[in-house]
Order: sequence, then structure tokens, then C-alpha cells
Amino acid sequence: MNTIIRKIEEKDNAEVAALIRNVLIEHNVPKVGTAYADASLDCMFETYSANNAQYFVVEKDGKLIGGAGIAPLENGPTGVCELQKMYFLPEARGTGMGSAMMDTCLTFATEAGFAQCYLETMPYMEAAQKLYRKSGFEYLDAPLGDTGHSSCPVWMLKELVVG
Repeated sequence: MNTIIRKIEEKDNAEVAALIRNVLIEHNVPKVGTAYADASLDCMFETYSANNAQYFVVEKDGKLIGGAGIAPLENGPTGVCELQKMYFLPEARGTGMGSAMMDTCLTFATEAGFAQCYLETMPYMEAAQKLYRKSGFEYLDAPLGDTGHSSCPVWMLKELVVG
């Protein structure tokens, strides 16, 4: 079994978009006010080619089984990035890939100079929240920035140690 985490490539766009939409459908996530409706979903490579942004994919034997990204928080406080579009197919869950991906993303965020990392999720995505809490994220009482994800009512923030 050959599993790697790598930066997204242009050839990954369609497969990443399908993966994210399939996971959202699996979890009955609303299609409006969530990542499902994001215009960037079909051009993730281009979207994450911006400064201080990066999307990573998990590839197992040539198939993408997960992904997550870091980008500056839209209309958020200076120094705050957002953990975005972290989704895994069933075969990747419970394998430690979530923790490995979290480490990869938070390392990138710290190296990019961000002081805090923000995320939004759904209340019933309990396994994801467990990973977020284990990684040092704490719950917030209100959203930050302007993600456009009005249907995501769980907000979390982590302080990053900037070297």
C-alpha cells in the first residue's frame, strides 16, 4: 500500500471536486451555504495557487482518497487562515490520515506566518470535531470572516506557534 500526502496538481481538479461532493452527499450536508456550492470546487489547483494558500491531497495507489487546504480567511482578521475542504473517503477514515493531513496543513499555516487557524464544520461531523479538538482547536461562539458557509454552525479556532 502506497499512501502519500502531496500538493494538489492541475490534473487532480475533477477527482478532488467529485470526492468532496460525494463525501458531502454521504453526510447529507446542505448543498447551499456549504462547500458543495463553492465556485472554487471545480478549480481547486488554480484557487490554491494564490499566495499563502495550499491544498493537499492523500493519494493511495494512484487514487485520491482525501484532501484539505489552508488559505487566508476571507474578510477575516489579519494573521488568520482557514482550514478548508478537509474531506476523506470512507477507506481513508480511521487510518491516521486525518492526523497526518492536519499536521501537514498546520505546518504549512505556521510556515506561511499565520497566527491562528479557523475552521467551520457541521454539528454531526463528530469524528472530524474529535480530530480538531485533539489538534488544539477550541470552539467559538460566533463565526469569523466571510466564508459563505452560512449552513455550517460549528466554528473553531487554534492558536499557531509562529517560529
